Parts: sequence; structure tokens; C-alpha cells
Amino acid sequence: MSQFTWFTGRGPALLEAQLDRRIGLAAPASLDHRPLGEQRLVVLDLETSGFDMKRDQLLSIGAVVIERGAIDLGQQFECTLQRLDHKVGPSVLIHGLAPSQIAAGSEPAEALLAFMEFVGDSPLLAFHAGFDQRMLARALKQSLGYSLRHRFFDVAELAPLLCPQAKIPRGGLDDWTRYFGLQAQQRHHASADALVTAELALILFSRARRQQLDSLQALEQRLAGWRRRQKVHLI
Repeated sequence: MSQFTWFTGRGPALLEAQLDRRIGLAAPASLDHRPLGEQRLVVLDLETSGFDMKRDQLLSIGAVVIERGAIDLGQQFECTLQRLDHKVGPSVLIHGLAPSQIAAGSEPAEALLAFMEFVGDSPLLAFHAGFDQRMLARALKQSLGYSLRHRFFDVAELAPLLCPQAKIPRGGLDDWTRYFGLQAQQRHHASADALVTAELALILFSRARRQQLDSLQALEQRLAGWRRRQKVHLI
């Protein structure tokens, strides 16, 4: 058999072992009424070459796991993706990834397979999750021909939903970490940002339980109503 398996159309070429791994990736779990303390959740942060979701590239992934109501430091993921055609732009002042680090990174298909194996069937959390979700989905489609279907929760939505008294309706991660007295070891570093986002999520889950919102399904339902009210206020 050939060393490579070619997808039809304009899809990527993968080693047969990579294709087998892609086929073996877990399907996303459906939301249910299990208490938040019984969930496994993957909190991620991405660093990218810019903020254009159609043109810029995913450069690094950092992720930690919340399981049994705590951050499991034994389950962490960190990877820089190799981008041989990467051009240095203004974003390097934010993420601090040197061209040599990016050139020496992991081959994208390998990095993304390893990350999705780490994720398993778990839901994902991120701050301003829409951007991370789109950038990750695009990278997965380009490098693996894989369609991302995992559920994302946006900590930037959960915070004002659960803590309206903070009066930070559209705050950034720095605003909320200051509000709760948290400190990121190194901002705009994927792993450090993922860790502080996970710490913030645990605080918010505690607030959610006090409001009888002790499952991802209950949070999703409350978020749906909150989003509708936000749209009305903007009209």
C-alpha cells in the first residue's frame, strides 16, 4: 500500500497511520444533566499570526483539563505548529513566538491529531471562544480534512451572565482576572492563558451552582436566553 493516502478534491495528504488516527478520533459527547463537578472539560487558548480568520494561521495551542471540579495539572497540552512559510508580523509583539520556534515546531497534522486525541469527546472552553473555535476548525480542515463538531463554551459570555453585579458586560480576560484577583503567569502565552482561563471557569462554575445551574445543559439553556436579551439591548 502507498505511504500516503490522498483525500479527493483539494484535501490534505496524510500518512496512512495519520489517517487511521483521524478515523479513530472520538466523537464529541452530547450535553447532559451531569453535575459540573463530574465533567471533563478542556480549556484551550490559541496563539495565531493575526486576527483574520480567513488568512492568518494557527501558531500554538495551550490547553489544560478541568476534571472532577478541579484543574488537573497532570493533563496539559502545549504545542507550537511548524509554519515554514510564516512571515513575521505585528502579532509577534503579542505572542512572542520567534520565527525559529515556529520553524522548529511540530508538523501541523501531527500537532492537531495529538491535540484532538488529548481532547477526546470533551467539550471545550475558551475566552472569546468564537475566534478559537473558527481558527481551530479551519486548521483541522486544512491539515486533516477533519470537521470540528465539539461544543464550545465561551468564558467571556459565562462571566457577565453569572456575575452581572461586576458590570463588565464586554470585558476581556484581563478585566475578569483583575475582578477576581487572579494573575496570569505570562499573558499572551497559550498555556498560561489557558490556565488562568481555567481558574476563572472554576470560579464561574461555583457561581453557577449557587444559581442552580449545575450542568452544561443548564448553562447552555441560560446562555441562549442571555444572548437573546443582549441582541434586544443592541437594537
